[in-house]
Amino acid sequence: MANVRLYIVLLLVACTACTHRFDGVEDNTPMGNMECLWRTLDEKYCYFEEKSIDWQKVHDDYVPKVKTIRSEDYLALFDTLANMVNCLNDGHVNIYSDFDVSRCDSWYAGYPKNWDWDVVKNRYLKDYRIAGGAYYNTIADGQVGYIYVSSFEQVVGVNNMAYILRSFKECKGLIVDVRENGGGDLEYAYQLAATFFEHDTTVGYWQHKNGCGHNAFSKLEPQQLRKSKMPSTWLRPVVVLCNRKTYSAANFFVSIMRYAHNCAIMGGVSGGGGGMPLSYELPNGWTVRFSSIRMFDASKHSIEPGIHPDVLVEDSPQTEQDEIIEAAVQLIKKCYKNDTSR
Repeated sequence: MANVRLYIVLLLVACTACTHRFDGVEDNTPMGNMECLWRTLDEKYCYFEEKSIDWQKVHDDYVPKVKTIRSEDYLALFDTLANMVNCLNDGHVNIYSDFDVSRCDSWYAGYPKNWDWDVVKNRYLKDYRIAGGAYYNTIADGQVGYIYVSSFEQVVGVNNMAYILRSFKECKGLIVDVRENGGGDLEYAYQLAATFFEHDTTVGYWQHKNGCGHNAFSKLEPQQLRKSKMPSTWLRPVVVLCNRKTYSAANFFVSIMRYAHNCAIMGGVSGGGGGMPLSYELPNGWTVRFSSIRMFDASKHSIEPGIHPDVLVEDSPQTEQDEIIEAAVQLIKKCYKNDTSR
């Protein structure tokens, strides 16, 4: 469907740019705020079934905890509600107040870090340039282009990529590093990915809640990636690097790139975050943000748990080089002789 991608982008902007005002019947009391929070998520959160979460049990477990909280003890209420929503194990679920923002770290806890900024900066980005949201440089004696994108809060646009690829014209291949990229604007992820596609391609699907039931969803709708507007695309080998903190829009970028020409995903399992966020207000004025739209890859598999790389490589913190970058360089050199697009 030609307009699905634009619809998704506009919907994402609408969902994140405004908060649905409180319109329920709950009182502004500790129990009223808890019941409003629980009900809102019960009706609108999109991953209960996929994650096998017994949300009613969570409710029953937290009622006695909230009943002991005095109305004036806002810190105790905030922390208790934060613990409740963290049962969803979802980095897209946050409670916002004037004094704090709740955050969930269980989705990346226990995974290898696979990242050392000092090593990357000192060894691979010594004489880097910046184009939009991308740091770039040639490495491996000029044989490989290296791009680091720390966030999709800033665009790496068509003009940015045109200059970057021009500086890499003698390179055998390209590395796009999105480790520690916590996401940002989904449209920016699309724009960067389009650089590596020769044709319009279906890269995923999405569906939204259309009822209060935990399994009430619309039909799957395809996400179409349009090829880049640049005169030429990059069809030589490209390796995308990710780790567990590659999240949200960056996670989707990794998923998209699996369908690009001559591309391999390397590093660790990405962080997931396949749900688009929506925000609602509680009786006391706090807001809750949560995943409301499910995203899938082109094979209709959920990307919420994260993307498994084609080549699993762990980085050793004891070395003076980045083992994942070095493995990507070796892969590019190995596959270059079979690449005829240069």
